[in-house]
Amino acid sequence: MSITKSFIKDLTYQVNGAAIEVHKTIGPGLLESIYHRCLMHELSLRNIKFVSEVQVPIQYKQIEFGVNLRCDLLIESCMVVEIKSTEAIMPVHEAQILTYMKLARCPKGILFNFNVANLYNDGQRTFVNEYFAKLKEI
Repeated sequence: MSITKSFIKDLTYQVNGAAIEVHKTIGPGLLESIYHRCLMHELSLRNIKFVSEVQVPIQYKQIEFGVNLRCDLLIESCMVVEIKSTEAIMPVHEAQILTYMKLARCPKGILFNFNVANLYNDGQRTFVNEYFAKLKEI
């Protein structure tokens, strides 16, 4: 399967739908780990392939470091999802997902903060990087 902008757009819609279903069902105010487990279950129900707590390799000047850097979810090998349950999304959270996207060479990322009243309006931010621009339009 070839990853296209159309595929990423559809996948974004599906992942957002899964997260909204989790939020609608259990609401705000719980630990990140609970939302993580519930979102994994919802993605499985929707037959969306993902890897949880995937180690993101760090290379610096042709040397790969064996560090314990993990993103919450890598979806369909092309999208990073980070899960938060915090009062507010901070710049460090945005920097984190952008760095994971760069290191994993993923064109898109979604940052979910489940500790909000309305996940769709207030609890999700979508990010794209230079890898997205290189995808075909199809």
